[in-house]
Amino acid sequence: MPTSSRKIYDEELLQLDTMLARMGHAAGGAIESALTALKTGDIELARSVIARDSEIDAAEHEVEHRCLTLFLRQQPVASDLRKVSTALKMVTDIERIADQASDIAEIILHLHVDTATTVGVMEDIYRMGDLVLRMVKQAIGAYVQVDLASAAEVIAKDDVADASFNRISGEIAHYIADHPNEAQTALDLFMITKYLERLGDHAVNVAEWVEFLKTGVHKSRKIV
Repeated sequence: MPTSSRKIYDEELLQLDTMLARMGHAAGGAIESALTALKTGDIELARSVIARDSEIDAAEHEVEHRCLTLFLRQQPVASDLRKVSTALKMVTDIERIADQASDIAEIILHLHVDTATTVGVMEDIYRMGDLVLRMVKQAIGAYVQVDLASAAEVIAKDDVADASFNRISGEIAHYIADHPNEAQTALDLFMITKYLERLGDHAVNVAEWVEFLKTGVHKSRKIV
């Protein structure tokens, strides 16, 4: 690739990085807002999370278009192809992170808060939410910095998130058995917990794409 074309290509790769980072930060902000709405019962904040989801969807399409354009440019080298293919895969996980934040916000709109507190798992859900939010933010940061150590930390935290999900879902199951008339609210809390578990999985996916970007080796990807 001629020097001038190489410079333009590098600039476009940098722009792709910036687009992905902004999208990742927006998705992280959506999780943070959804968790705040859950803790405070702020319906308007929950609605704002849902409303902003379309912006992240639009950003996904823009990133995908940019990736495909870069693929078609003249003779990109192997490292370029790895960079673009990583972005193309990562953008799907980031979009799903935003989707699941929106899904949590949807539940908040009809969640019976008074009943929810009697289930006895709210503090555990808040802690799990804080954990997966940190995982998502750290995974995005690892991509921006191409930081393998930080990516590995995200992957290691997945076991903690999974253990939290198993514990909370078990407690909810016992509550439903003892209070069948309040099953709907308990099931809403279970779904929130399930979305949090998926958010952790997507953070791990992003971290594994960071490893691929740096090493060219990718572990088998989770399907969520």
